[in-house]
Amino acid sequence: MNYKRRKQLTIRTPEGVEFSFLLAGPVSRCLALTIDFFVKIVIMNVAATISNIFKIISIDFSASFLIISYFIVSICYSITLEWCWQGQTLGKRLFRLRVIDAQGLRLHFSQVVIRNLLHVIDMLPVFYLVGGLSCILSNKAQRLGDLAANTIVIYVPKIEQPELDQLLKGKYNSLRRYPHLCSRLRQNVSPDEAEIAMQAIIRRDDFDPSERIKLFEEIAQYFKTKVIFPDEDIENVSDEQYVRNVVDILFSSTQREWAESKVQV
Repeated sequence: MNYKRRKQLTIRTPEGVEFSFLLAGPVSRCLALTIDFFVKIVIMNVAATISNIFKIISIDFSASFLIISYFIVSICYSITLEWCWQGQTLGKRLFRLRVIDAQGLRLHFSQVVIRNLLHVIDMLPVFYLVGGLSCILSNKAQRLGDLAANTIVIYVPKIEQPELDQLLKGKYNSLRRYPHLCSRLRQNVSPDEAEIAMQAIIRRDDFDPSERIKLFEEIAQYFKTKVIFPDEDIENVSDEQYVRNVVDILFSSTQREWAESKVQV
């Protein structure tokens, strides 16, 4: 794993595949944080209005409702959205930022909780001074919450899909004989999983032969757990061809609207 000008993080997997991530800087993170701050204010104003209505029933109940609402909004807002939206809040989604594990692995719920609970420390003494200085001084632009949770915040550029008709042309796709299974496959595959398969096909000629075989074997076996196709249609299909068939189903021109919507999640 190496670092380039503190702006790009490159991770090399045991299979020899490299993934590069653009690290989000303090400015974009601050702007995203500002958006989330105003969203929280709007939610709290709604909660305050509801609290005033509850005063008719009980002043103590109204005060308790407001305190609980403040806790939920200040803590659970970011935790809930980052977990459900794969590392994004409303502010991060607007500026195309995403929280991921520092080694490029799947983000765990405990990491989301830790990094958000430490917001309190990063805010000290005022205006996120501690968190901002930590981002500037850290090699991976991490605030204290990120350091404790072993997470990073990356910028996700808009992806332009390649010409799939050129990439996949001339190959018969036996999986298309089962439209209902293809539909189930599209439902069960996440945007990140689809993108990994796509990048493996695009960069297949860059891999060493042994690494290429092992990589496509692992990807194919993973997708076979998503949907089980009849054995007679996959038993004579190589792992690389199986992945090509999956990519064809997920990203073909007939499914372009699906692909665009999934990439934006």
